[in-house]
Amino acid sequence: MRILLVEDDRRVAAALSSALTRRGYEVEHAATVAAALSAAPCDLVLLDLTLPDGDGTDLCRQLRRRSNQLGIIAVTARGEERDRVLGLRLGADDYVVKPFSMVELQARIEAVLRRASHAAPERNLIEVGPVYIDVAARTVAVAGRSVSLTRKEFDVLLSLARQPGVAVPRDRILLDAWGTTFTDRHTVEVHVGSLRGKLGDPRLVETVRGVGYRLRGE
Repeated sequence: MRILLVEDDRRVAAALSSALTRRGYEVEHAATVAAALSAAPCDLVLLDLTLPDGDGTDLCRQLRRRSNQLGIIAVTARGEERDRVLGLRLGADDYVVKPFSMVELQARIEAVLRRASHAAPERNLIEVGPVYIDVAARTVAVAGRSVSLTRKEFDVLLSLARQPGVAVPRDRILLDAWGTTFTDRHTVEVHVGSLRGKLGDPRLVETVRGVGYRLRGE
């Protein structure tokens, strides 16, 4: 998952970037409004409302106009109620007041990403190579053969199938299937191992070393 960190204090930005990277996120830092608007697409924005070349609230409004699915968390020293209300009205999904703990920020990031993923339109039928998934019925078939999966195995497969051919980080799988990243990552390995056996071809789910797993698109 990609996070755009919009923060003009480089020491704060460096500390946050390091902490988020250790948690498995890919972080891009922007110190200005201009840099934020030209940044690559991301899943979530951590947005300081005080920036050297403009007001973060205006940037929040512009980012929200670009996408309704983008997660936006205002991270700022402005703690007054009117500031929080203004930020939320302009499109922020949540508001964190400095100083804060990484545990709190992690929980808020997960909550916003969950809401964003649930708001995104879901295809009823997903086809990836020989794998057919009926999302509404929660059924799976491989080359026409019905496959019986547990609830978590299905959720893991669905997390991979939403991005066929793409390396999906373990934290993304945990968030999709368990709703949190505060879970032993070996849990994902165990479920992927079981999933491979049931799909009948271990090569369908590839391990991407240091990242996570990928569902082959061919």
